[in-house]
Amino acid sequence: MERSQELANITRVQEFILLGLSTRQGTRDVLFAIFLTFYLLTLLENTLIVYLICSHRELRKPMYFFLGNLSCLEMCYVSVTMPTLLVGLWTGPYYVPFTACMTQLFFFVSLICTECTLLASMAYDRYVAICHPLHYPLLMRPQVCRALALSSWLGGVFVSAIKTKCIASLSYCGPNVLNQFFCDVSPLLNLSCTHVALTELVDFISAIVIFCGTLLVALASYSAIGRTVLRMPSAAARRKAFSTCASHLVVVGIFYSAALFIYCRPSRIKSMDLNKVLSVIYTVATPLCNPVIYCLRNQEVHAALRKTFHWP
Repeated sequence: MERSQELANITRVQEFILLGLSTRQGTRDVLFAIFLTFYLLTLLENTLIVYLICSHRELRKPMYFFLGNLSCLEMCYVSVTMPTLLVGLWTGPYYVPFTACMTQLFFFVSLICTECTLLASMAYDRYVAICHPLHYPLLMRPQVCRALALSSWLGGVFVSAIKTKCIASLSYCGPNVLNQFFCDVSPLLNLSCTHVALTELVDFISAIVIFCGTLLVALASYSAIGRTVLRMPSAAARRKAFSTCASHLVVVGIFYSAALFIYCRPSRIKSMDLNKVLSVIYTVATPLCNPVIYCLRNQEVHAALRKTFHWP
């Protein structure tokens, strides 16, 4: 009874303080220029990829359909986290209203869940193309591709709505300092002054289902691809098949390694500096590198680029 009265008398936190990526003025200035460049490059690269896919009929294939979805997602993704990172580097620690923080959290969780599902769909697409090429037109027909993409986006929104509602319903009585450059799950759980076991359980289960589930799909797809490639009689065919998958597999490994370390843990994470470094990897580095790795090394995309810009 006394505990309930104490909680009732505590003023609920109305805003949070984001410490940002760094608190040193000299370091912040350099990092601001670097990350602003990264942000603009990411938007430019992904916009170019979407334009090429939409404007060239030879790129109207399932693989590029998923890449177009991924590029749209990456632009949304960096636009959710990068503005607060840049503001923090420009001004130092700053206040974020509670509603704005929860809104950012909702979009961030939604997009990261969608990205996991899209990466799994892309792995499945390569599996069908390499392991069952004769059935590829049927198994990856436009209706199936649209259904996979739509379920990825809607599934991310559904999971995010549940997680955000659980986190927003917690009591935050102070302190209100988030040692992160955006509103993330673990820092918010650390600040709650109420029992968070149920919320942590929801967070953990959703992480297992989304991250581990999609990772298993990707690993199973690439295991089957690896066996098929090794049985190919021609060395040229093996190299061609491997080249279409190796880059994607590397990015999947980097993304999932960082994300799983942070989210697939039932206990609250204490090493927040390491958290920030890992967050940079999958919120900044991966969206920046994805277009280069997935598309700009692709001969069909090279041909579309030359046609667009009238290069010889």
